[in-house]
Amino acid sequence: MTTIGSSDLEVFPLNLGTNVFGWTAGQDDSFAVLDAYSAAGGNFVDTADMYSQWAPGNSGGESETIIGAWLAARGKRDEFVVATKLSALNGFKGLSASNIKAAAEGSLRRLGTDRIDLYYAHYDDESTPIEETLTAFDALVKEGKVRYIAASNLAPERIAESLAISDREGLARYVAIQPHYSLVERREYEADYAALAAKENLGVLPYWSLAKGFLTGKYRDAATPGDSPRAAGALAYLDDRGHRVLAALDDVAAAHATTVAAVALAWLTAQPNVVAPIASARTPEQLADLLPSVDLKLTDAEIAALTSASEL
Repeated sequence: MTTIGSSDLEVFPLNLGTNVFGWTAGQDDSFAVLDAYSAAGGNFVDTADMYSQWAPGNSGGESETIIGAWLAARGKRDEFVVATKLSALNGFKGLSASNIKAAAEGSLRRLGTDRIDLYYAHYDDESTPIEETLTAFDALVKEGKVRYIAASNLAPERIAESLAISDREGLARYVAIQPHYSLVERREYEADYAALAAKENLGVLPYWSLAKGFLTGKYRDAATPGDSPRAAGALAYLDDRGHRVLAALDDVAAAHATTVAAVALAWLTAQPNVVAPIASARTPEQLADLLPSVDLKLTDAEIAALTSASEL
């Protein structure tokens, strides 16, 4: 287990993404993934109120509802760290005080719980004063409905300003950030967020850690059949650099007799302040390719080779 930033949240070093729950994974498949993850020692799920409102027939909240049903059915609530997000669900957009309160109540209801362990501002809302947002989050923390708060998809200067206001006003403080970061998506995080995370002791929980599936090694040529809605996104990385990265991943995976996906996740975990990369799985078989990352320790030379292969 590892700890998120300055919080006391102890989590498994692989954060299970659940945006596929209620979308490409129905309840039975989602329960099977959660069962396998829990059996492996996992205790950290990431969701959002808007998952998966983009799917035909969905209205949002499907992922939270499935997680809540599983936690209740298995009696696992006290063993799990549950992270969810607000600001993008239709009808509950933005970071105003009233919306934060209403969105939190909706998430609590769907999750079937009395508290959210880590509550993210999913997207920024520049029409709402930062102090109003933080005061609303602080009220939820004081009420015991939220344990810690975090930020995803907020510009670094907005996160820095938020932290300064929290410190000045004595309000709840972001303990983590959720940036877009992977072996093939490095520039923005490393240039704009890494120093801030180090300075402010923010836990880093990267999303799209496997580059929409590209870093699983499944997509190696343009003719690869896509059985996933993300196939097109993965294939976008299939250029000279992408081939270089896959070759380097193959070498390291072979040396450790493990999966390409596990190596890609282990590289992320080896980066400063990264606590637990987020990766999703539609089936227990997909999850099995990810789990070895938790115990995989790359050598300095292997980390350097992967880093070099992924340079622009």
